[in-house]
Amino acid sequence: MAAGSADKFSVLLPTYNERENLPLVVWLLARTFQESGNNFEIIIIDDGSPDGTQEIAEQLEKIYGSDKILLRPRPRKLGLGTAYIHGMKHATGNFIVIMDADLSHHVSLYFIKQKEGNFDIVSGTRYKGNGGVYGWDLKRKLISRGANFLTQVLLRPGASDLTGSFRLYRKEVLQKLMDKCVSKGYVFQMEMIVRARQLGFTIGEVPISFVDRVYGESKLGGNEIVSFLKGLLTLFATT
Repeated sequence: MAAGSADKFSVLLPTYNERENLPLVVWLLARTFQESGNNFEIIIIDDGSPDGTQEIAEQLEKIYGSDKILLRPRPRKLGLGTAYIHGMKHATGNFIVIMDADLSHHVSLYFIKQKEGNFDIVSGTRYKGNGGVYGWDLKRKLISRGANFLTQVLLRPGASDLTGSFRLYRKEVLQKLMDKCVSKGYVFQMEMIVRARQLGFTIGEVPISFVDRVYGESKLGGNEIVSFLKGLLTLFATT
């Protein structure tokens, strides 16, 4: 059934060195949920950030209440996919929002899209409709476009943007996908869509204008690019 007033949204928010971003993204999320009248919880999965992110999360937990902000840290960086799996263990909502803390997403659009089409998954896309990217240099744009082009050619996923970091899932759908997925890093996002197509789940897309980070620096580096390419080839070989 489509999202309604009786639903609860669990936001899984992996963090690493997001001390400056975290208070603002939590405030924006809380405001959006409160204005829409939706019940929510924000689960912060901090991977041992050395910049004090966890201390900020503890303060936010006191401000908003432990029923709204749940700090569920891990001792070190263990991969994005495992962060979501860890967060799922503590989620009590029937809808799951997965995102990062870089303030580049528009939460309410996903609720509207889910209600309109009763989708199993709603994903943001930078490559459809009036979607786009702002604030990136040419190198990063080329990497993103190239990665998306390769995934479209090799995997034919039925979705226009596989590497975005914001999605809304039905909880039971996300659990089934996690049981199938083997990726742990950035490839996790891509594999989730590929597995969703294989299992016949419905996917809605919301064109988004992706604006680069407000604070901090992107964590996309050479290791992540190599990991992405390896994961892409692995998925191609197994699909």
